[in-house]
Amino acid sequence: MGKKDKKKKKGFGIEKTNAKTDKKLQAKQKKLLQKLGEDDIENMVQSLQAQTQSEYSESVCAPPSPRSNLAVASLDDMIYFHGGEFFNGAKVECFGDLFSYNTNKNEWRVIKCSPCPTPRSGHQMISTAANGGELWIFGGEFASPSGLQFYHYRDLWKFSIAGKKWEHVKVPNGPSARSGHRMILHKKRIILFGGFHDNNQSFLYFNDVWMFSMDKYAWTKVDTDGIAPTPRSGVGLGVVSDDKIVVFGGYTKSSAKAGSERGQTHADTFILQETPGKWKWSSTKPGGRRPTPRSGVSCVTAPNGKIYIFGGVMDTEEDDENLRGLFTNEIHFLDIQGGGMAWRKVDLKKKKEVETEMSDEPAAAPSQNVKTTTDGIFTVTVAGPKQESSTSANTSQLDVGGPSPRMNAAIAVVRHNLWIFGGSYEQGSRQYTLCDFYSLDVNKCDAWRTHIGNLPSLQWLGSDSEDSSDSDKSDDDDDDDDSDDSEDESDMDTE
Repeated sequence: MGKKDKKKKKGFGIEKTNAKTDKKLQAKQKKLLQKLGEDDIENMVQSLQAQTQSEYSESVCAPPSPRSNLAVASLDDMIYFHGGEFFNGAKVECFGDLFSYNTNKNEWRVIKCSPCPTPRSGHQMISTAANGGELWIFGGEFASPSGLQFYHYRDLWKFSIAGKKWEHVKVPNGPSARSGHRMILHKKRIILFGGFHDNNQSFLYFNDVWMFSMDKYAWTKVDTDGIAPTPRSGVGLGVVSDDKIVVFGGYTKSSAKAGSERGQTHADTFILQETPGKWKWSSTKPGGRRPTPRSGVSCVTAPNGKIYIFGGVMDTEEDDENLRGLFTNEIHFLDIQGGGMAWRKVDLKKKKEVETEMSDEPAAAPSQNVKTTTDGIFTVTVAGPKQESSTSANTSQLDVGGPSPRMNAAIAVVRHNLWIFGGSYEQGSRQYTLCDFYSLDVNKCDAWRTHIGNLPSLQWLGSDSEDSSDSDKSDDDDDDDDSDDSEDESDMDTE
């Protein structure tokens, strides 16, 4: 009896200690925010939500600014992009704009009207052809300019393409606030899995499954049998058949010794099968040429029955204090045709082979303002605007090299073309946000087509030292924020 009482007292003491630690961290952060002159995150979000209603407008525009962790969805020949974030080492900026891109006309348009979703990143958007076309958005996070504060959303929005307006769909009993989750459309239902919540003081990862009925306008938490995937964010999620959904990879952060944190990139695969009255998890091991575990991966399901993944970052060195990432621009796909599942790697044709096929076309002018950077592990070449005979900004040209290694890019498939926009990569303590745009015919897999080259120079305003102890957080805190995002928006593909 006495021993039980002692254990209870010990546990209560630990809870008290943790509570005191949290209070100290909150007080310390509050002082720092006062020094920076930054308002409380909830006040910022309330100010953003108190938008005055404006009429719908749509106009031809320049391509989106550099950003990563944005939401993307395609419908017919159109690709829609919403939100995202930008970081230059000194300031975080979250976006709330909605762009459309016409793949036939090579034309960007910006769509404006309010009320509308507030700026965010790490959210998800799906499209449906119902009712003249709709876009659905759930969750995501808003980061303050300092990168010290985060606000996670749990709101659901619908944009009517035909009706030309946003609607805040207020439905009770839905998923908790989160970002880094994944959503797919399945039988007039939105299926949502996983995600995370992190306020820079504590974090929580999820492995719950939610279903939103587009007919009934109701959320349902799905009760599942079997052994479910461990909590994680940034998974790969796709439809295998009418009654099966596949979940693979993902990322989880956990507490390590001495108050440090350690991330885990998952390499497992699960099937969630629907049977009359219940859903059941089961693990599976796809064959083929599996990609190495990585986080920050972009994932999309194509009409040809394949789930494509692109890019990501893999930890190559790790100890209690140091991490180094190896970025990739590889493309793999999970072939789910015929009831089986196997991984394949997309290998583009060799340069000489492509040049022979293109010999009847005029040679492309060389890139201008080429900037090459290396950190000893990989080399990234960022090219500026290309000189062309035409002054049209819509002119594209073939590029065997295609997008450089990166994480958290936007990926979409329209008919037989795979499209890549933006994302970010890191070099030491620097993180660069991109805004280039490419497409690849997945039927031919011959060469990337460059629609927008990257900026001629990418500016970094933060410290170059990862050990910088500047009181203005700048590098350290923003790097933490970023590492989360990447983990999150990404780690979907591990395998």
